[in-house]
Amino acid sequence: MSVPVNQIVRVGAYVVKQHLLGRRRYPLVLMLEPLFRCNLACAGCGKIDYPAEILNQRLSVQECLDAVDSCGAPVVAIAGGEPLLHKELPEIVGQILARGKFVYLCTNGLLLEKKLDLYQPHRNFAWDVHLDGDREMHDRAVSQDGTYDRAVSAITAAKARGFRVCINTTLFDGAKPERVAAFLDDVTAIGIDGVMISPGYAYERAPDRAHFLNRQKSKQLFRDVFRAGRGRGWKFNQSSLFLDFLAGNQRYLCTPWGKPTRNVFGWQRPCYLLGEGFAKTYAELMATTDWDKYGTGNYEKCADCMVHSGYEATAVVDAVRNPWKTLLVALRGPRTEGAMAPEISLEGQRPADYVFSRHVQDTMATLAPQPPPEDEHAAMQVAELAD
Repeated sequence: MSVPVNQIVRVGAYVVKQHLLGRRRYPLVLMLEPLFRCNLACAGCGKIDYPAEILNQRLSVQECLDAVDSCGAPVVAIAGGEPLLHKELPEIVGQILARGKFVYLCTNGLLLEKKLDLYQPHRNFAWDVHLDGDREMHDRAVSQDGTYDRAVSAITAAKARGFRVCINTTLFDGAKPERVAAFLDDVTAIGIDGVMISPGYAYERAPDRAHFLNRQKSKQLFRDVFRAGRGRGWKFNQSSLFLDFLAGNQRYLCTPWGKPTRNVFGWQRPCYLLGEGFAKTYAELMATTDWDKYGTGNYEKCADCMVHSGYEATAVVDAVRNPWKTLLVALRGPRTEGAMAPEISLEGQRPADYVFSRHVQDTMATLAPQPPPEDEHAAMQVAELAD
């Protein structure tokens, strides 16, 4: 595990404080999406399938900071879309770091080398570059050749500048354990500081919904990968108990409020992956969302989900409550043999309610037509797509 010690201590103290205060639901990571526009069109992504009027929207610096302050989570993950297309992002990052937060800036890496001069290394800051496997796996996942090599070049450049660099890896149906293991060897060799790994989630509007893993396939895949990885020095930027969960050894329920999402629509309910309504404020999100309606066993859309945005918070809370279990798993690694933890029954789950399009239509009705942003970032995006 490669989560920085100061982050482990700060987040652990934060969790203990929430328990002492008697708070049942509280955030660990704010998922901040300052825009949806991207310079890739990945077949498995459900975050960019919006009309141009919505893709042209941006959260302002103040809106981003208000989200950070009202939420209070110790960690902020800035996602998108491609966040580096936001011209005010350096100021947003600087202001969040000044508030003492840990910041993970997610990027596909295509603009990273061009933008490095706008950022400074900081002990609480890390780039989080998306790499979904080796060259062939990644380029297929993002639907564009050459992206793997450009991302690796950007990672190398960022490391040379003294930045902490993690990668975010999503695995899909058909992933071969031996290829995933070889990929993790490769990124370890180039010096990345940690891997955040997860099975993909079947976004309801993703162009390709046929290649997402179900829970049983996810567990077996991760068992096979972790078995192959023993003694190979891989570093994961995740809780050891979450990795053990991926291998089928922990029976966790989803904690959707652990990673609340703020984007151009508002505060997304119930989570980063499902857009089933939006609140105007964080307080409204927490008070008015029927949390018990969601999660595996409660809702059809959540049946196969094992993604870190829903389950990492569960694992972190379990780690604080059960430090000896956490230490044992951290020392031996995820168990890869024997019976798996019992699966959650799906018999009582409610059927899927497809409401995404309605929310988009409602938002469109409130927006005045406007041209795309006329700045260098929009121009870069066009150039990237033309490469």
